[in-house]
Amino acid sequence: MNVAIILGRLTRDPAIKVSQSGMTIARFTLAVNRLNKKGQNPEADFINCVAFGKTADVIGNYVYKGQRLLVEGRIQTGSYTSKSGEKKYTTEISVNRVEFIEKRSEIPTQVNSCASNQNVSTGGFEQMGTEVPDQQWMEQEEIPF
Repeated sequence: MNVAIILGRLTRDPAIKVSQSGMTIARFTLAVNRLNKKGQNPEADFINCVAFGKTADVIGNYVYKGQRLLVEGRIQTGSYTSKSGEKKYTTEISVNRVEFIEKRSEIPTQVNSCASNQNVSTGGFEQMGTEVPDQQWMEQEEIPF
């Protein structure tokens, strides 16, 4: 079974393209924390992701640099020959589903409060989730799913 679920922050705004057939394609990279071998000082893996169709439309309209995103999909590998004739290999997650972890208005406040708080731990999954006591914001009419 080939299933991947990752939680990370976008390293930049997604790159959105439309194919000749009219299908939307979204490409983006998530920075995903992992602890080093000693269990301290988290390091980041930069995972390339690609989404198609309606999922790509949603990503293009509602996702932006720095946002935390939960992605579900499958790992796919591929290869191509570069212009210089060198064979290149790729690994990425083909996205089936995304979930927004925080709303846009929380981003600056949360980043600033974490940066100014000296007692915040610097790693682990404890920091990855944000409790949302009122999830009514997720039921807005403007989100098309």
